[in-house]
Amino acid sequence: MTKIKKEFNLDVTDINNFRYDAERCVGCKGCVWVDHIYMPGVEFGIKCPSLARYSFDAYAAYGREKIILGLLDGKYDYTARLLDILYKCTLCGACDAGCKRNLDLEPLLVLEAARVKCVRDGKGPMPEQKKIAENIDKSHNRYGSPHANRSKWLPKDVKPATKADIVYFVGCASSYVHTEIAQATARILTNTNTKFMLLDSEEWCCGYPLYSTGQVDAFKKQVEHNIEAVKKSGASTVLVSCAEGYKTWKVDYPKLLGKSTDDLGFKVMHLVEYIDQLIKDGSLRFNNQINMKVTYHDPCNLGRLSEPWVQWEGRRGKWGVTEPPKPIRRGTYGIYEPPREILRSIPGIELVEMVRIRENAWCCGAGAGVRDAFRDFALWSAGERLKEAKTTGAEAIVVCCPHCKENFGESIEAGKEKIKVYDISELLYKAVRK
Repeated sequence: MTKIKKEFNLDVTDINNFRYDAERCVGCKGCVWVDHIYMPGVEFGIKCPSLARYSFDAYAAYGREKIILGLLDGKYDYTARLLDILYKCTLCGACDAGCKRNLDLEPLLVLEAARVKCVRDGKGPMPEQKKIAENIDKSHNRYGSPHANRSKWLPKDVKPATKADIVYFVGCASSYVHTEIAQATARILTNTNTKFMLLDSEEWCCGYPLYSTGQVDAFKKQVEHNIEAVKKSGASTVLVSCAEGYKTWKVDYPKLLGKSTDDLGFKVMHLVEYIDQLIKDGSLRFNNQINMKVTYHDPCNLGRLSEPWVQWEGRRGKWGVTEPPKPIRRGTYGIYEPPREILRSIPGIELVEMVRIRENAWCCGAGAGVRDAFRDFALWSAGERLKEAKTTGAEAIVVCCPHCKENFGESIEAGKEKIKVYDISELLYKAVRK
């Protein structure tokens, strides 16, 4: 056991900041199982997709941490299997929320820092993830589509303002692939008399595919450009309709810059937060009824991973006591209620819950480059979630992220399932349009 580091911070570009956390993992498996107080049975009792899929300890957080220690100590060399283990993880944060019910360690930061080390050692990321990085560098979007087409999704009946307090950051998926989400969002904002603007050609990929795969140097380029674009716009609020974009702006941007979310100089909001406010203050009216039984899927990046980032540095003494006290992000205060309140408010909608919800939710499987490099694993994870959704009797599963929608949609099509998938923006627009 190494000597306890007395002074440290939460910089993921230096994995030694989190050696303490990796060394003190006791393998209790709190990172794997949903706490029994939330569980009516064992059918949906596990919350780590990679361990559930590959049935080997190396594919759980506690196994990965031991492997990472072996790398740091020179006991292991990089191999194809080692990289497979480190990158077949969606960084969904279920392990992190579970650990913090018991030990208050930082398994997620260990895993993020390990990917940064892989990249800087010239071993990561996966080839498919490198291709996406090349697309972002050349075309400012993950698909390699022409940057000039970023705002082609904009419908003719929507006229964004040239200047507004709110800037809608659309994101790559909604700009190029799932344009129905961007169109529904823009029309909802227009319908509610919300003045908003776009960054248009100044909007670049948020950088989530880069950060989550350890490519932090390339990520920093996206961070600096997008923040400068928002500052030039004069907007006070960045509004997003993508869970990955939300977490990236709210958590990863300040994390990389060494500051807290509150110090960004603007507010980051997801569409569901904004609409929930409008409903509560009576500014939004529903004009149509939607007769449907639905269940809601908590996206990892909107739920347990979305708590504000608080920059911290200090000392760690005996028994791990920190001075000043280190803030702990337990996933408890993610964005859980606003989407549920919206769905309950829509006339005709019946909301039924799955077993694993909120900080215990099962990941759709698309995150952290997994869908890009390991499509079969991503679709398997989505299929497992759909099994859970079907037990509720729901006709549709509702999400708040284009990547969740895409992964569920492909899984539904492959399995010829009857259940449907909607982004919440689509149902909202159907309910409010005149």
